[in-house]
Formats: sequence, structure tokens, C-alpha cells
Amino acid sequence: MKDSLGTSQPCPSLKSLTSKLGGMFCRCGSPNKYKRLDAKLEKKLIELKRSSSGKTNFKSMNSIIMRFPQFKEELKHIRGVFEQYDEDANGNIDMEELKKCLQNLQLNLKEEEVEDLFHSCDIDQSEGIQFNEFIVLLCLIYLLVEHSSSPLRTSKMGSPELEATFDTIVKAFLFLDKNGAGKLNKKDMIKALNEDSPWEKSPAHITRSRFKEMDWDRNGKVSFREFLFSLINWIGIDADEDIPVSTRT
Repeated sequence: MKDSLGTSQPCPSLKSLTSKLGGMFCRCGSPNKYKRLDAKLEKKLIELKRSSSGKTNFKSMNSIIMRFPQFKEELKHIRGVFEQYDEDANGNIDMEELKKCLQNLQLNLKEEEVEDLFHSCDIDQSEGIQFNEFIVLLCLIYLLVEHSSSPLRTSKMGSPELEATFDTIVKAFLFLDKNGAGKLNKKDMIKALNEDSPWEKSPAHITRSRFKEMDWDRNGKVSFREFLFSLINWIGIDADEDIPVSTRT
């Protein structure tokens, strides 16, 4: 794992994913296409960062990487939920199937929120949510849902273990978001990468490469959504099952 995110060569699988998806993010239209959704996510992350008062279980990038096996095992359990609501068993959850899923999970979202989530996670524009995309979508919903008690504590997902995993993933992002801006910038990533070995700074070109691997829309910032897709690829969920590339022009 260290080789994937440390100071050596870029992770091959992530590099491959980035080359496929970077163009798709650009073809989706204006960089502000999901401005409404991203603004909500950023606001929630900023609030959580402030409420945490700087407390974190993470001390370095390596401390995040050490959680990857745990993330992988817990996120794999979502497969059963995905297959349950993929009623036609075509490997995709369409808009109507998603609405039924959210209704059964008692996740009450506005129509526009569901549409924004669906289209922002349907990265290949296939009008269907695949398994990896479904994981990202559920994590985004987990962050957005209004919680009745303390932040990031809810039973809405129906699985305390899954909620704890989403909670930890959010906290990992907050650790990397040094400025509490609700999104990552290059300076944040340089600091995070160099915290592992402060006496051995990451070369500038390697740091730029790591950042570009996550900044798919090339706007100089890494949103929580981009971070999630990168994270899912890093930990190897369905590593042998590539996200198909849209053939649309």
C-alpha cells in the first residue's frame, strides 16, 4: 500500500481509473453542473470540521491506509443491498430502483437531491448506478442526511458497522482537509504526504501526480465525491471489475 500513496510510482489501478474518468468528468458539461450538491457537501464537511475541534484518530496518510482492509470488508457488505434493488439484475440501479431503495431505507430526500446524487455518481453517464458508484452514493447520502443527535450518528442505514465505516471515511477526509474548506487543495495533500516522513519530503512532481490522480475535473480542488471514488479504487473494491467507460461523445 505504501507504494501506492507514498513517494514511489503512482498506483497503476488509480492511474488507469483517472485516465478513463478524467475525460468523462470534463464531458459532463460545466464544472458547476453539480454546484448545488457540492455546496451542500462542503457546508456539511465544514460544520463537521469545526465541531471536531481538531480531534482526529488519524496522524498521517499511512494511518488512513492501515484502515483500507477494514473499509474493504465492510463496504463489500453493500453488495447484498445493491443486488436487492437491482430488480432487473442488469448490474445497474436506475432512477426508479434508487428511489425505491431510498424509500425502503427511510432516507427522506427531496426529488432534486435524489436527481443530483444519481447523476453526479453516474460517472459514465449510463443512466444507471453501478456497484462502486452505489457505494459512493450511499456515503454521500450518509453525510447529507440530517442526524437527530450528534453528527454522523444515525441508524438510518440499518447497519451500525456500515455507518461506522462511512463515519471513519468522512473523518479521513476531514484529516486531509487541513484548512477546513470542505475540499482538498494541493497544499493539503503536500502536508499530508510529508507528515509520514517529515525528514524525507515528497518530490514536487510526485505530489503533483498524486493530486492529479484525484482531481478528475482539473479544477485545482478535490471534492469529497472525487475523494470517495479514488478511495474506493485504492482499497480494491471489485478490483477485477472495471468501471466501464461511456462510448458517448
